[in-house]
Amino acid sequence: MRNGKTCFGVIIGTRAYFNSELARDVRKQLLKTMDDLGYEYVILPEDATPTGSSSIETREDGLKVSKQFRAHRDEIDGIVVSLPNFGFEIGIINAISDADLRVPVMVQACDDENDKVDLDSRRDAFCGKISVCNNLYQYGIPFTDTTLHTYSIYSPMLSKDLQRFAAICRVVNGLRHCRIGQIGTRPLGFNTCRASEKLLQQSGITVVPADLSEIVFAAQKVEDSDPKYKAMCARLEAYASVPDNYREKLKLQAKFGVAVENWIEANDVQAVAIQCWDSLEQNYGCAACVTMSMLSDKLIPAACETDIAGAVSMYALALASGGAPALLDWNNNFAEDRNKCVCTHCGNFPKSFVGNDNLRLGPLGVLGRTLGKINTFGAVYAKVSSGPFTFFRISTDDPKGKIKSYLGKGTITDDPYGMDGCIAVTEVDNLQGLMKYICKNGFEHHVAMCRTDVVEILQEAIETYLGWDIYVHE
Repeated sequence: MRNGKTCFGVIIGTRAYFNSELARDVRKQLLKTMDDLGYEYVILPEDATPTGSSSIETREDGLKVSKQFRAHRDEIDGIVVSLPNFGFEIGIINAISDADLRVPVMVQACDDENDKVDLDSRRDAFCGKISVCNNLYQYGIPFTDTTLHTYSIYSPMLSKDLQRFAAICRVVNGLRHCRIGQIGTRPLGFNTCRASEKLLQQSGITVVPADLSEIVFAAQKVEDSDPKYKAMCARLEAYASVPDNYREKLKLQAKFGVAVENWIEANDVQAVAIQCWDSLEQNYGCAACVTMSMLSDKLIPAACETDIAGAVSMYALALASGGAPALLDWNNNFAEDRNKCVCTHCGNFPKSFVGNDNLRLGPLGVLGRTLGKINTFGAVYAKVSSGPFTFFRISTDDPKGKIKSYLGKGTITDDPYGMDGCIAVTEVDNLQGLMKYICKNGFEHHVAMCRTDVVEILQEAIETYLGWDIYVHE
């Protein structure tokens, strides 16, 4: 990405005996749509090929494109192939194969108008797209299809398909090159949070570890005069209401937050899994929850209980949706409706995921009973507002040597539930079937969620490009 914007490599395919004006029109409208959506693009100049529209036909045309794409390798997030007419597979496949960018590819083709099929007006892109896709298949190059096999370049579907494809590119490229922080070891009582760094690395996901003591010592060294500390105190005060009897604890909480954010910045990590209990509470004197909540709200997903695979799951949702994800437990049945489940965590949900400003800070409920409330301050208490959500979870299946995942969507309801911490009452079709699948296939009790429907985006990214096993719940 350049300046945070998605950048596409653009290929216009053509065949010489079709009307070149059609290709020029498609180029103009396709680039206008990308401009309107705020995307950047790399495309040959109009005079670079004989057609005068930068559309490519021969192997030599394709090599011109591949040379240009290689020069912009670090900028191009995905390749968009548009077929104004039948196109010529040789030029297109050579452009993509020789460039060897290994980024997602989308193939779009244009409608014929059935009353305009004379030699000056016909396109035959319906047929030509099959040939291009056949070549991509032969060369082992994965690609994304559009909503319809063909449609007008002026159709609103073009914008929707480009936006969906941009999200797919974010997920694929983001996960293939991400660094996941691991602060602290896995808590003793959580075998379920084990994960294989080696399996993750095969997909380009690097785990960056730090001992929890490093962060605690760094927090203890933060001076009251540090501008970052002062800013963190202000952020905490604005983020959630603080009971007066715990106000002194904000100093510890703020210094811990500064230490964590400093470490994240120094180590260039995109998501983090933190040992949230119970060493931090016993040896430092506060909980990690609100720090994780605020990180996730900044789109640096933070997972509890050193759940590395959970952090990856959260990051995938953040890439797909552009919104803050949360990590939850599938936690309590809802006796009145077996398709409902109470999903909760001690207090780590980000504010934008909660969807309202009714956040307050308090002690951890469960640990507070054994370690003392004063030592476990820092949990976020919130009831999540109603609305749609997507759920997603990856797991490293070490015995089978693969990464597996499940994906689906549901609704968060307004049902009241009298439990401390962060609470989301969820409704999922055939929830009992989903629970059977989770249990039978060895998934963890944690699940990542975001507040919009990104099922189609994640399914395409995982099935087509990442090659992980995936179950899509319906």
